[in-house]
Amino acid sequence: MSMTPEQATWFADVAGRIVSNVEQVLLGKTFVIRLAVTAMLSEGHLLLEDVPGTGKTSLARALAQSVQGSTNRIQFTPDLLPGDISGISVYDQRAQEFEFHRGPVFANIVLADEINRASPKTQSALLEAMEESAVTVDGVTHRLAQPFMVVATQNPIEQAGTYRLPEAQLDRFLMKTSIGYPDHAATVRILETSAAPSAAVPVASVVPAATVTEMAALARTVHVDPVIADYVARLVDGTRAADEVRLGVSVRGAMGLMRASRVLAAVTGRHYVTPDDVKALAEPVLAHRMVLDPEAEFDGVSASSVVAQLLVETPPPADRVPR
Repeated sequence: MSMTPEQATWFADVAGRIVSNVEQVLLGKTFVIRLAVTAMLSEGHLLLEDVPGTGKTSLARALAQSVQGSTNRIQFTPDLLPGDISGISVYDQRAQEFEFHRGPVFANIVLADEINRASPKTQSALLEAMEESAVTVDGVTHRLAQPFMVVATQNPIEQAGTYRLPEAQLDRFLMKTSIGYPDHAATVRILETSAAPSAAVPVASVVPAATVTEMAALARTVHVDPVIADYVARLVDGTRAADEVRLGVSVRGAMGLMRASRVLAAVTGRHYVTPDDVKALAEPVLAHRMVLDPEAEFDGVSASSVVAQLLVETPPPADRVPR
């Protein structure tokens, strides 16, 4: 059963209220907030690569508060252990049995701050959680909260003492983007309301967490015409055939782009996907999944520029409007 126009209108209204609510804290960043909401409703995870002080923590906290969800912040450091994330089993002498103590990953939205500062072993503690929405400790699987989303951050400037995220970890993130500095008008508004710390700014809830789960399920019913699926496949094939790319986008990446396009269409108030939905999400969904050829990187080629070129060279379907 496909989404109806009435359901698409309701979906867009709720998503718009969440975006507007978060924008009270993160001024002038409507596009980034919409990407974050799209990632959440796509049941995906978000990687923010940005300098300190741009509002990454505020975005995660406001997003969780908007959906009446719980949020935990994990500060990744070189001495952080996998059990510090997933939790550990502690022996209870009184009951003479092991009792599982949940880690900070048991929340609706988990902020993994400076994720690249932890060792690869610790980073891998998030792999199962991000893929299966569960963690396994001592052979026992524990389900995570629903909805569940990881918002990870990393600093692109200071690289001393950091560990580059492996491709398998990057592939688990549905999108990668940056917040960036606010423009002049937004900066003035921020300074006018800077008497209280950002953590003290209350954000009212818009919808219960159960509604987010319902919206994610509803987004799966957005209609995708076969020509749109063919367009996504041609874009992904293009990343694998590009001379500048050593490793192209995976099947998981192609499925992620399709899933996110469905959500973006619903967020826009449509019950069907258009090529513009795919184009809008191609860079944040595909670019971080590619491994460039070292010579191309030396020449200044970026993954984003490769995606931009592919969007120019790959003709979108134009023979009919998919509905």
